Amino acid sequence: MKITLASRNRGKANEFRRLFPGHTIILSEEAGVDFSFKEDGSSFLENATGKARMLYSLLRQPVIADDSGLCVTALDGKPGVRSARFGFDTKGRLLTDREKNDYLLSLLESKDNRTAFFVCCMVLMLSPYRLFVSQETLNGEICRRQTGKNGFGYDPVFFLPERNKTVAELDDREKDELSHRGKAARHMLTVIDSMEKSL
Repeated sequence: MKITLASRNRGKANEFRRLFPGHTIILSEEAGVDFSFKEDGSSFLENATGKARMLYSLLRQPVIADDSGLCVTALDGKPGVRSARFGFDTKGRLLTDREKNDYLLSLLESKDNRTAFFVCCMVLMLSPYRLFVSQETLNGEICRRQTGKNGFGYDPVFFLPERNKTVAELDDREKDELSHRGKAARHMLTVIDSMEKSL
């Protein structure tokens, strides 16, 4: 199946291509549309569904969208759905991944509770009335400094005690096996593979 991803993030696109073997994943710009969506929903589901519906309205062909974020216990679940814009209110601009991680570490400097989890809500839209949702999590801790060069976003500060590594220290195979996005994608693959013949 050819599926257009509601994203401009090439790192995310590469991850989706690994997670959906046997299917063609393209970015919205590769489908010839200038796609932009304001992620101002109150939940990951609301944002992911909004992105999927908007992109589908432009293309009228299968699309997939996700909204992912980091929830930190000591910060009352923040940055949560505002993970991509974390620090904007303080700095007055969008921060780079490294700046967001530095800002997060500064907020947690005096905190003993470092527990956190990633969330990925994935929405597949095949027609206006055929929509499928998969949402998964990955539990871990926020470490004291950025470590590792793989991945993107908060991966360098998200520590997995059972692996004794940050997500940014995992290779692609390990990350796809463990990550919130990998788990959500496996559920979605089951849906796609079971429905492909009926499209």
